Amino acid sequence: MQQLRTSQITIIGGGLTGLTLAFYLKRAGKKVTIIERNHEPGGVIRTFTEQGFTYEAGPNTGVLSSPELVQLFDDLGDTCNLEVANPNAKRRLILKDGSWEALPHNLSSAITTPLFSLYDKIRILGEPFRKKGSNPYETLDKLVARRLGKSFLDYAVDPFISGIYAGNPANLVTKFALPKLYNLEQNYGSFIRGAIKKRQEPKSELEQRATKDVFSVKNGLQQLTQALTAAIGHENFILNAKRTSVTLQNGKCQTTVSTEENDILVESEELITTIGAYELANTLTFLTPEDLSPITNMRYAKVAQVALGYKEWNGYPLNGFGGLIPSKENRKVLGILFPSSIFPNRAPEKGALLSVFLGGIQHEDIYNLPDQELIDTALNEVSETLKTNLKPDMIHLFRYPYAIAQYERSSEQRLDQIALLEQQYKGLYLAGNIRNGIGMADRVKQGVTIANMLIK
Repeated sequence: MQQLRTSQITIIGGGLTGLTLAFYLKRAGKKVTIIERNHEPGGVIRTFTEQGFTYEAGPNTGVLSSPELVQLFDDLGDTCNLEVANPNAKRRLILKDGSWEALPHNLSSAITTPLFSLYDKIRILGEPFRKKGSNPYETLDKLVARRLGKSFLDYAVDPFISGIYAGNPANLVTKFALPKLYNLEQNYGSFIRGAIKKRQEPKSELEQRATKDVFSVKNGLQQLTQALTAAIGHENFILNAKRTSVTLQNGKCQTTVSTEENDILVESEELITTIGAYELANTLTFLTPEDLSPITNMRYAKVAQVALGYKEWNGYPLNGFGGLIPSKENRKVLGILFPSSIFPNRAPEKGALLSVFLGGIQHEDIYNLPDQELIDTALNEVSETLKTNLKPDMIHLFRYPYAIAQYERSSEQRLDQIALLEQQYKGLYLAGNIRNGIGMADRVKQGVTIANMLIK
């Protein structure tokens, strides 16, 4: 027999976006129901502890880059303790010709680094005086090569994009993928001039605390989603949703949820989806494939992560955030993160915890390898690049076929269609990583923005 539940607002998807949204709606006195397909909320954020290692399956870190994220930690109080990375995390390594080189962090290191050509080092002095671009759909590779030079693209931006998007700079449109960078050129005419002007602008106290530092949470990022879940209240969740479909009747959103135990009908005035583009067609059944195709054709990078734990480490000194690997180096991994170097208590005292990332848009063939081949590939790359023959004491493989949304040329059509559907169907909001950014700070900011809109 179908159970009936009434709610003011239904949220489909219990990841960070949905949890942030529900947290602030609940604080404002709204009755919310969150529908999540997994057995617990949190989306891809999961933390495990084993043999003295604390490792993440999903995002390993976030960036403290928005006032909304700062405020969220304030509002959660002692239930979730922010952990800012140690100063070593500012040291980012880039592989060039088989050797690790630190990304420049000041003028002297920028002059002496072997990462960039002498021509581009000299040429960058003219960056503030170059004409700004006129193509709103310029891809990131063309923008960077035009303003900074080819070596900056190859050994700074390309590995950065591999680390953030697991994507290809030739496909990502700057306006959508890195809007802050795009706006620096458009609003100030220059990256350098814009960065200086932005630093001089007055900031609120919360904006000043959005330091752009790398962060995690004490005992792992899952503590954040668990704190949000507890504050929202377990009674407001429907978990293990095997099938969720939405129809509209008499101006109400009718959401049918099938779980292992029963079927539930949730009736609400407003509905927000925070799920991936690939799940929308089977969920919003009142919309046609033609309605959704500009959204559902969104591309996602496939990424595998191999967590490696060493109780004793004798390889390359892990005194930094990690190492990113440019496409030009023709290696088989995107990068190797050093979590035990960034945060305390992630590995035994003399040990090390590594997160190796493989696949992405440019290396989907590697992602598709069988499990053992994928693990062996990660181990070989660690051995060759970090100069160790140690056998890890802990190995875990995680695969994400829809890891990271790609903000490509189709983004404008997708955003236009989202706006059209939200205007056509009052009370429907399409959120999640299909728009507004892919980082943790982006997800929190979007949740807060929609919550404030619904509360008002």
